[in-house]
Amino acid sequence: MPDPRRRGLLVTLEGPEGSGKSTLVRALAERLRAAGVEPLLLREPGGTRVGERVRDILLDPELAELTPATELLLMVASRAQLVRERIRPALAEGRLVICDRYADASTAYQGGGRELGAEAVAPLNAFAVGDAVPDLTLLCLLPPAVGRARIRARHPDRLEREDAAFHDRVHAAYRAMAASGDPRFRGVDASAPPAAVLEQALGHLRSLEHELLKGL
Repeated sequence: MPDPRRRGLLVTLEGPEGSGKSTLVRALAERLRAAGVEPLLLREPGGTRVGERVRDILLDPELAELTPATELLLMVASRAQLVRERIRPALAEGRLVICDRYADASTAYQGGGRELGAEAVAPLNAFAVGDAVPDLTLLCLLPPAVGRARIRARHPDRLEREDAAFHDRVHAAYRAMAASGDPRFRGVDASAPPAAVLEQALGHLRSLEHELLKGL
């Protein structure tokens, strides 16, 4: 349930490559605006001037020498800036914040994909995020092979270029979150048609029973 100590809502979207998160964010924003709610849309890494520069480094396919530890620390640095510059002020103003990836992405990609382990990621995430924990995390899940097939048509970034074993580990980490029993995580069948994916997500949002979402 939403944190009663703050006025706004923080909703995050997670999933492996090709899971349609960005498409879903746009569809959610359109539906919310029709209901009279203007969401703050953010992405990770990025979302701030500092974070976007960090994003350029993280996704640059020419920087193959970037180590897993450096990758994790850069991700967390971008996240810390985003929380302090954008997310906390927006929540204090009572806004609905929707973020395309957040702290769970580091658990999946650096903890799982890079095999650094969740125990290495958790304290860094806790420092970066603090009390800005999501009220709801939509896990957009689909078989890794399907996701990889979806992204073949575009110019892949540094992470998208990783081998199948890496993406299988990322997918397994997200599946573990979905099976954890934590009520914050809500699974979305990302292999369904876009309209059906949107309806699944809207159902999860409505279940929060928050004043911001009363028009949905």
